[in-house]
Amino acid sequence: MLLLLAAGCTHTGAGTAAGERHSWSQAGTLRVAIREPKTLNPLLVSTTIDGFTTRLMFEPLLSADAHGNPVPMLASTVPTLENGGISKDGLTITYHVRGNAKWSDGVPVGSDDVKWSWSAIMNPVNNSVSRHGYDDIASIDTPDARTAVVHLKKPFAPFVNTFFAESDQPYMIAPAHVLSKYHDINQLPFNGEPTVTDGPFRFGAWRRGDGIDLTANPDFFQGKPGLDRIHITFVPNDNTSVGLLAAHEIDYIFQAPIQLYPDLSKLPDAKMVFNSMNGYEGMEFNLTHPFLASSNVRRAIAAAIDKQSLVQTLTHGQETVATEDLPNWMWAYEPHVADVRFNLDESKRLLAADGWQPGADGILRKNGAPFEVTLAADVDATHRSEAVLIQSQLRRVGIDASVKFYPESMLYAPAGMGGIMHGGKFDILLTPWYSGIDPDNSSQFICANVPPHGYNDMHYCSAQMDAAQDAALTHYPQDERKPSYALVEGLLARDNPQLFFWWQRQLEPISVDFKGFAPNPVTESWNAWQWSI
Repeated sequence: MLLLLAAGCTHTGAGTAAGERHSWSQAGTLRVAIREPKTLNPLLVSTTIDGFTTRLMFEPLLSADAHGNPVPMLASTVPTLENGGISKDGLTITYHVRGNAKWSDGVPVGSDDVKWSWSAIMNPVNNSVSRHGYDDIASIDTPDARTAVVHLKKPFAPFVNTFFAESDQPYMIAPAHVLSKYHDINQLPFNGEPTVTDGPFRFGAWRRGDGIDLTANPDFFQGKPGLDRIHITFVPNDNTSVGLLAAHEIDYIFQAPIQLYPDLSKLPDAKMVFNSMNGYEGMEFNLTHPFLASSNVRRAIAAAIDKQSLVQTLTHGQETVATEDLPNWMWAYEPHVADVRFNLDESKRLLAADGWQPGADGILRKNGAPFEVTLAADVDATHRSEAVLIQSQLRRVGIDASVKFYPESMLYAPAGMGGIMHGGKFDILLTPWYSGIDPDNSSQFICANVPPHGYNDMHYCSAQMDAAQDAALTHYPQDERKPSYALVEGLLARDNPQLFFWWQRQLEPISVDFKGFAPNPVTESWNAWQWSI
């Protein structure tokens, strides 16, 4: 996969020669600003915050490089048809665990860890956020300590990029010898103190409400990390993060809101890294809500949203208006999709055709009930402003949307942990979405993939969509999958279970002294052992 990884302007502070470190940086210590994660258990991650932090300590079988190409991590090779890792019928995938990977207590990482980690995700009592792809597995054999043979129920084209890899929901392998004795993994001390890890950094401390300290793992299988330690500071306010970077008290703001680009780009000692991801900024509907179940109403709302205005106002022209969920750099992108365009008159016409008429106060009513909905969002600076703009745009066509903000740890938590998004506790939801290196979006749009089986939080169900997704997932060659994704994108443009505002070109501000930062399309911390400062 080709990925355009663009960097913005770099401002280098005066007083140092090329390659030297400034006096304000702490040699060997990276200081990161982030909001507090929900868990450090690699099988319970549900947000990019969880994933970034946990990935510093745990590894998947496969990762992806900065261009989105699969690369081996705990697995010694990437299974392919050519090397025999994928059987000719596509039903058997064989993984060989590298021989030099060890847990921090000295126990080798092995095929039993792979098999148990899969069983833990499939255990219905565990609060894993998605089982998409994992539930296509019939069984896993472990003929020896380093070989895991996966048997699928049916061909699944994205499997290699999904199974403990960098697509859909990135899970990492967990230590079976530590966790397999438990009935469930939901409330273990391990989730906050993972003292047995296999990644480039080892757990030090989690000071709730303050930060997390990690130290380098000198026995990491890829080699000794370039950093001695990472100090993660929890900063709930985005403007505070900007101030900390300006004052040289941190070296990196994790996934900075694009709205802050003007302030960040003016910092003289910071570099703006833009990472093109398979993701988008958008809005999804809960189709179980009686007002939003109508496709006419959803199309009317789509016509009421001025996406160009949102992009210009919120991203300062740094993002591209999206026509669909799959970004325009991905091979499955459909350039001819007929998405709904901004048209207030058309919006009002569609609402009237569905029986909605404006009352004396301008709010639409149908059978005496006002069109009132709640718009949920997280506390990110961009999303706060975005929610207010959306609220105003909906009000222009007579929809009264009240806004409610939630911390990420609550909004995106698994349904079993009280999550708002995956528990269906919303009417309309702003969705900053990040997916994987494969275009597979079936976890969101197949009827059967309501949580915890996938991310169909909308409860969208279409027989035509299921058929198109089945065709896309059961054929391995890209040229055979691409026509199916054209159908998928056409159905989304017709039914509008989600609206897509812009494609994610994620802003990652770092100190000019921070070296080796090369995020892939899914995870910024995939190559953390190569970082230095």
